[in-house]
Amino acid sequence: MIDTASALFTLTAVCAVLVVGISKSGFGAAFGSLAVPLLALVTTPSHAAALLLPSLLVMDLMGLVVFRRSFDRQLLKLLFPPAMLGIAIGFLTFRQVSAEGLKLILGVVSVLFVLQRWFAPESAPPASRHDATRGRLWGTLSGFTSFIAHAGGPPVSMYLIPKKLDRRLYVGTTALLFAAINFSKWLPYSLLGLFSPSTLKQGALFALAAPLGYWIGLRCLNKLDGVLFYRIINLALLVTGLKLIVDGSMPFLS
Repeated sequence: MIDTASALFTLTAVCAVLVVGISKSGFGAAFGSLAVPLLALVTTPSHAAALLLPSLLVMDLMGLVVFRRSFDRQLLKLLFPPAMLGIAIGFLTFRQVSAEGLKLILGVVSVLFVLQRWFAPESAPPASRHDATRGRLWGTLSGFTSFIAHAGGPPVSMYLIPKKLDRRLYVGTTALLFAAINFSKWLPYSLLGLFSPSTLKQGALFALAAPLGYWIGLRCLNKLDGVLFYRIINLALLVTGLKLIVDGSMPFLS
């Protein structure tokens, strides 16, 4: 007899891994923030986050190979140190910060950003490629929200979208940045007691689906033109923002 609860948990986990893979390789992590809430439907949010980390590790290793020649070095130099600062802040404040409140704020900002982009003139010139002040701000916020709420994608998207990068350069830059962010989260997560042997074992099994999701995302990336790519990125940011608003509002509605 099939254990329905176990089967549902496994199916949901595999779907979450596929969503992350497609997002990371096809759309610059734009949909990635939806994976933890999806998996949290059948387990706790902290357990969901820990289960996905092995899959993220596999995908990040793939990204380092696939996009090793397709990234903006200056953008990475600008975003990486603030992202590490954001992770450190997240580690020090993990027990005090309300993940729900953070999600609500980030969701509102994401939705407002997309609306502003939709109503901006189509002919608006690209934003400055390496504006340091905004880069440090969004980089820090990305590292922080990735650590606290596993929602590092929207801040980076809000920084990169106005630059109108080539789509492969966009995805490659985010792939390498989030590889660094995710690798850096392992030790502090362990120190906070978020891992257990059974969680790591389950996570390693679900990571077997990671290459499939990553391959599907690459196929999407290769078939999209620049205009359609950015339309999907903006839509992904809108959907993610709305989901973050719903998640962040739950404590106030219950």
